This record gives sequence, C-alpha cells and structure tokens, in this order.
Amino acid sequence: MPTEQLGDYEIDYSGVRMTDVDGWAAFVTVYGASANPMHRNSIVPAQRVAVEHVFATEAQAETEARKAAVAMVEEKTITPPPITPTA
Repeated sequence: MPTEQLGDYEIDYSGVRMTDVDGWAAFVTVYGASANPMHRNSIVPAQRVAVEHVFATEAQAETEARKAAVAMVEEKTITPPPITPTA
C-alpha cells in the first residue's frame, strides 16, 4: 500500500482486488496530525473511492485512489480534529 505525506496529512492509497467482479477497486485512508508520534490519527477511515469504476489493473486503481486523496486534501473536504496534548 503506497503512503504519501501531503502537508499535515498522510495518505494511504491502494488498489484492492474485487471478489465479485473481475477488476480492482480504489481505496483511500487519510491520517491527520497526532499528539503521539507513535499513533496515526485516522480522519478518513479506509473507504472506496471512484465507486462507479472497476479498474483493469491494480496500478490504475492506485492512481485513481491517489487522485481522490489529493483532491480531498486540496479541497479541504476533510477536517482534522484538534490535537490535544497528552500528559
């Protein structure tokens, strides 16, 4: 699963082999900043993007997933929760 840092966000994107049809689905998870560097703060849980499409290859699905994640971050359609310091 490729991972990329975009500003304050870390995105995981992947192509997942579908079992009910022949093809691949695009999936994204977005993590925001966390007060604990050992803990990733999932602000967009793993979800399928480009739901209307089934991709012929894993690489095509990953490319589409990355595009969707970048658009989410750039359009600020995700809002990270405030960071609260831990003692």
